[in-house]
Amino acid sequence: MKFSQTVKTNATPEQIWEIWVDVNNWQKWDTELEFASIEGDFTLYARGKLKPKNAPVSVFFISEFESKKSYTFTTQLPLCKLNVRRYLTVNQSETFFTHEISFTGILSFLFSNLLGRKFQKVLPEVMDKLRKLAEERN
Repeated sequence: MKFSQTVKTNATPEQIWEIWVDVNNWQKWDTELEFASIEGDFTLYARGKLKPKNAPVSVFFISEFESKKSYTFTTQLPLCKLNVRRYLTVNQSETFFTHEISFTGILSFLFSNLLGRKFQKVLPEVMDKLRKLAEERN
């Protein structure tokens, strides 16, 4: 399972990026998180923890990273990986940001059904909260 959402914003790419890499405050816009933290700087292979609502604490790592453009963080689930890719697109003077969620591995079908449907349902609200937070910084 793989799904994504893209939102247009009046915020600058830098404003979106600042919010994305501020892991300790992800719960301000991600309605499904109780908390998140990262060890050290937000760079390739950096590790962190996140606590989803009604779920145990999970460890994640930055598996792809292109500064100020995109990153992916990966969480290991039993026989499955959850990948959250976030990237910016600028067309002319318009800024768009995208969140893409995918499950890979032997039990991806199971976690797609258990977690994916809920993530897909709340993604519009999460994206709107992120957009508003970034635009308030203008």
